[in-house]
Amino acid sequence: MKTMIATFLLAASAVSAMEVTVYNSNLGLVKDVRAFNLKPGVGEMKVEDVAALIDPTSVHFRSLTAPDAVSVLEQDFRYDLVSQDKLLERYLGREIELVRPVGRDGVKQETIKGILLSNAGGLVLQSEGKILVNPPGSPVLPALPDGLLTKPTLVWKLDARQGGAQQGEISYLTAGLGWSADYVLVADKDDAKGDLTAWVTVTNNSGATYKDAKLKLVAGDVHRAPAPEPRLRFARGMAMAAMAAAPQMTEQPFFEYHMYTLARPTTLADNSSKQVEMASAAGVPIKKLYVYDGAAGQFWYGGDAGNWDPGYGLGSNKKVAVILELKNDKASGLGLPLPKGRVRVYKKDNDGSLQFAGEDSIDHTPKDETVRVKLGDAFDLVGERKRTDYSSDLSKHRFEETFEIHVRNHKDAAADVTVVERLYRWSGWKIVSASSKWIKKDAQTVEFPVTVPKDGEAVVTYTVRYAW
Repeated sequence: MKTMIATFLLAASAVSAMEVTVYNSNLGLVKDVRAFNLKPGVGEMKVEDVAALIDPTSVHFRSLTAPDAVSVLEQDFRYDLVSQDKLLERYLGREIELVRPVGRDGVKQETIKGILLSNAGGLVLQSEGKILVNPPGSPVLPALPDGLLTKPTLVWKLDARQGGAQQGEISYLTAGLGWSADYVLVADKDDAKGDLTAWVTVTNNSGATYKDAKLKLVAGDVHRAPAPEPRLRFARGMAMAAMAAAPQMTEQPFFEYHMYTLARPTTLADNSSKQVEMASAAGVPIKKLYVYDGAAGQFWYGGDAGNWDPGYGLGSNKKVAVILELKNDKASGLGLPLPKGRVRVYKKDNDGSLQFAGEDSIDHTPKDETVRVKLGDAFDLVGERKRTDYSSDLSKHRFEETFEIHVRNHKDAAADVTVVERLYRWSGWKIVSASSKWIKKDAQTVEFPVTVPKDGEAVVTYTVRYAW
């Protein structure tokens, strides 16, 4: 069979189907089905309108019409795009024209011809035996040099054993695509229930526009092998797209992750950010918690030196944290895997105006798990932590110390506060006495639930013995 070399261009107008899967980690999978015509034999096919940040090693092409009759022999990714400097570099040593206005009014123009000697820091022309340095005017070139492109282009050399009209699927990974989740929780006046809305924000800085694409989002920590630093590209501006009018996302398990699919096609314009409502629930039960962690933020360095230091772990702060807690289950109107993201909480003031109450980040949260959002620190609750006794007997391998924790409430109502204590001096410990009941949360953390009366104070004391 005679070998035939032909070139076919897949233009954007030939796109018949587009699917984009976006991951949390600056990664997208693009699947693009296009119609094309191919002559039998060996031919070259150019594909424009692909992402500028494409990973060329991930590209896969197949004919959907005749998968066994079309094979890829070679593949190139060409991204040497047109710019003024690159154009002029190709014309070094060649004749170009320079057009410039003449006369005071600048209406008339004159054309100068000359050999381009340099374009570094300005033009240098040799014209009529003279050297012109930075002459005024606009350079005019006769043609676009070979090898320069106006768009990033994939080029395949195909062996087509069946020609004619065909459907081809192109898939590739690209950087510059990402998504994140944002949640808006509006609490009622009693902080007992709230309306929760989940939004996803999809950003596209990949260097391509995906028109009427089927959009899928994958939530989870997908592992990727280390790769070289990505190629730099031109800086681009950001634009904010309008919010989607209606939530249309469905969720399903995918491998060890979760996938969210938008039920309608959407366009992801290059250099844009689009928001889509993912889910919403009204009247979600919430619980407001006050937590006093008097030793939070201290540097627990451990080791024998730390254990024997009488001043180890004596720091104290006065802040009592405010936390909203909700259960991600069906009984609460939720029960969906919640992707990691930022939760903003709002509440109406006495005038009925919605006010911002605080925000926090959550990790990927499966269904039936608890979500906790720290809003800030309570203004009218104050904690104080101090050690009242300490003794050590190294010969008997033990330490013993007593702490006293005060929580003062300046509110007009009683407040339930959880006092957190961290027993980091040694792994072997025992609380030998305590003024109230306590709960062991983990190997080195205990909690004392207390009720602090209005305009009153609650005091917790305990003695812990470390031994080894």
